Amino acid sequence: MGETHAPRRLALVGNPNCGKTTLFNALTGLRQKVGNYPGVTVEKKEGRFTVGEREIVVIDLPGVYSLSARSLDERITRDVVLGRQTDTEPPEAILAIADASNLERNLYLVTQAMELGRPVWLALNMMDVAEAKGLTFDLDRLAQALGVPVIPIVANKGVGVEALRQTLAGPLPPLPVRRWRLPQVIEAEVGALAEQLRADHRVADAAAEGEAIRLLLNDVTEDDTPPPPNIQAAVTAARERLEGMGIEWWAAEAEGRYGWIQTVCQSAIGRPATFQRTTSDRIDAVVTHRLWGPVLFAGLMLFVFQSIFTWAQAPMDAIGWAVEQLAAVTRKVLPPGEFNDLAVDGVLAGVGAVMTFLPQILILTFFIALLEDTGYMARAAFIMDRLMRRVGLSGKAFIPLLSSFACAIPGITATRTIENAKDRLVTILIAPLMSCSARLPVYALMIGAFFPAEQRLWGVFSTAGVMLFAMYALGVIAAVAVGWLFKRTLIRGASPPLIMELPPYRIPSPRTVLLTMFSAAGQFLHRAGTVILAIAIVLWFLAAYPRQVALSRDYAAERAAVAEAVRQGTVTEADAAAQLQTLERLEKAERREKSFIGQAGKLIEPLIAPLGFNWKIGVGVLSAFAAREVFVGTLAIVYGVGDDEEAVSGRALHAALQADRHPDGRPVFSPLVAVSVMVFFVLAMQCMSTLAVARRETNSWRWPAVMFVYMTVLAYVGSLLVYQGGRWLGLGE
Repeated sequence: MGETHAPRRLALVGNPNCGKTTLFNALTGLRQKVGNYPGVTVEKKEGRFTVGEREIVVIDLPGVYSLSARSLDERITRDVVLGRQTDTEPPEAILAIADASNLERNLYLVTQAMELGRPVWLALNMMDVAEAKGLTFDLDRLAQALGVPVIPIVANKGVGVEALRQTLAGPLPPLPVRRWRLPQVIEAEVGALAEQLRADHRVADAAAEGEAIRLLLNDVTEDDTPPPPNIQAAVTAARERLEGMGIEWWAAEAEGRYGWIQTVCQSAIGRPATFQRTTSDRIDAVVTHRLWGPVLFAGLMLFVFQSIFTWAQAPMDAIGWAVEQLAAVTRKVLPPGEFNDLAVDGVLAGVGAVMTFLPQILILTFFIALLEDTGYMARAAFIMDRLMRRVGLSGKAFIPLLSSFACAIPGITATRTIENAKDRLVTILIAPLMSCSARLPVYALMIGAFFPAEQRLWGVFSTAGVMLFAMYALGVIAAVAVGWLFKRTLIRGASPPLIMELPPYRIPSPRTVLLTMFSAAGQFLHRAGTVILAIAIVLWFLAAYPRQVALSRDYAAERAAVAEAVRQGTVTEADAAAQLQTLERLEKAERREKSFIGQAGKLIEPLIAPLGFNWKIGVGVLSAFAAREVFVGTLAIVYGVGDDEEAVSGRALHAALQADRHPDGRPVFSPLVAVSVMVFFVLAMQCMSTLAVARRETNSWRWPAVMFVYMTVLAYVGSLLVYQGGRWLGLGE
């Protein structure tokens, strides 16, 4: 039998935009486990891969610039690599990744990781970008100077990844030794503090010196894991001695590290004699231009939204057809009765209607992943920073807001990179205004039914694409306006300038894009199979009961009269079939109106009527407070789309909405009502998970309550203005 090994645990650390996630995906593929660290919602991602008999577990940590722990992301990274994260087994070694095209800045974090008392490998990524800049590397000299193995890779192309896997599965490298030096008096204080840490057994011997530097020279004041009183007293005394000698201890670490890093890079990296303007520089001259940048950004977004409708129709029809076939088979296989009705009218009508929008979500995810992987999203944040700063928000706020286009939960989580507490709070409060993917099925339903993709504006842009673009733009404008209001009323304060790195443009990795789409599809299907399924079953029950209700007509007698007319030959069988079908639909509609769900909808109808909503839309809005996309399934159940054996989903719901009439004959839905519904969904807070995450991030129910109240009021007022304003302008009912 071969020798067995315990899994080797590695912590993957690196700066933002250095290709860390790309490398993590390249190493681990789909064998990943995603969760959150307890107490906070920083993503906890672990992946595995095997080389021979060696299994390796990789812990993907948030991208940070240092271990100084100024933000929550940095605290998590620091605590995991130091073995202080109670729910995470300490890593055996560290895999550091650095951007070869910007190595001096990346090595700051690497040198900190080298002082944690664990073996370190350095993956030198983006070698192709560095070479395009004219940089040449003496890798042996670089490894010798740093004292750690250096493996060159191009993660997004898979170059060097297999060699890295083999290296990581081999023997552990020796512990790195600190080679940069501080001024002599500071070295003496570091040495004394390190001895005290060793004596207190607070850290491993090999990590004592690095911990002493962190405690003594780190000026972070808010630390959730302060040292013991005796160590804190020693740190305070040492700082007072240094200040007494006129030494600026808070600047010593950066000066010492960068001074040494510069020497290392000069010895191991060859640079072109003259400055070379790279392809990224030439592209950025247009993409980040003060005028052309925003124009290009708007045009790109318009193209994305137009593509969502143009490209998705065929696969949506295919899914709708599959759901209809499944419903037809289910209707025939199961015996008639309530279980049959539940399966077809509840589960398949509710869940199936939502499932048809999966292609549109995948197309949106495809474009977002593509833009992120090329490096364009960082430029989008740079472009929007000008707007954000004009309204008093931190430029960093736009990055979490961009994440909120996929889902507000990771967007709110991403706010922890904002050091300013007031800016972070404002960003949390406005993040749910960005149109997340859960709103897309609602937009797609309304736009698909009342703004055909075939209609063109100026012969170029489809009306559907423009409407979808307008909804996303409305969310951005509302977020900026509300943020401006908060910064001048409840949460006043100045914002620091945005300092961010623009990564070089890269050819996107198909693997990364596909993995992102796969992840989005998994999350959507998971919600469809859990939350949406459960709500669909509850809604079916509420729409089907009570069974015994007083009807306005004697439908049984009318059906009997039709049958008698056929026997007497006064009505043809074809006409009789049509009359019976009409009677059946009218009876089901009346029973649905007098069901529990109909009674609830009627109760709130006076409140929502000024928005152009009838009781059926009201029921959809109420159910959507659990999850926005449930609105589509609710309408499918309320409109009895499953009643038609040949059309459970797909375009059938569009037809049902277009055909619905008020008692006075006016259409229930019109383009104006559709816009009113969409505006309500853009502005309303309809996600329990988002409220729960906001509570966790703010450590209080006060701010989630503020979020819910202001967004609900904003949605009502916004929808009211749209509908009543549209009627006043003569745009219809």
